[in-house]
Amino acid sequence: MATYAVIKPYGMLSQFTSEAGHPDLSELGDFPKDVYPVGRLDRDSEGLLLLTDDNRLKRRILEGHGGRKIWKTYHVQVEGTPTAEDLRALERPMQLKAKGKVFTTRPAKARLLPDYTPPWERTPPIRYRANIPTTWIELQIDEGKNRQVRRMTAAIGFPTLRLIRHAIGGCTLPYGASGDAQELDPKMLGLLLD
Repeated sequence: MATYAVIKPYGMLSQFTSEAGHPDLSELGDFPKDVYPVGRLDRDSEGLLLLTDDNRLKRRILEGHGGRKIWKTYHVQVEGTPTAEDLRALERPMQLKAKGKVFTTRPAKARLLPDYTPPWERTPPIRYRANIPTTWIELQIDEGKNRQVRRMTAAIGFPTLRLIRHAIGGCTLPYGASGDAQELDPKMLGLLLD
């Protein structure tokens, strides 16, 4: 069994085959056969992506364990300055639309990250507008519908400019640069996801 923590760069697809000339995970190294991503990060998102050939681990992360879902933690740069009430709105279930279907989000956790510095520079950088401030927030969800975090922040009036997945359960973003990958000890990973 092999499991890797990858720091997915901006603009890369969360798959091993390229589409329309976009870079894909095969550019990050030679991974063993049958190692695939657990869940996805959209092309515009960055950060922690787990790759594994352990189907039991995949199910545990995607479906939960013992009735408990696994929290995914995102550091999100939004346009504007959310208030405490805006953060509470992110935490409450909301109705969103994805792929033509309406769904209700599960309760989430949100807080401001006032002194946050991203772990690496994004290439290309986000658009800069001198008259519109930006704010970093931490958002934790235990689900992962298509572009859910972006839809949630937009629904309360704060479009996402940059999105970095920081953690899946207790497994946090490894130290390193965008595009780095490291193999994880399966026993340690099991403890982190308990």
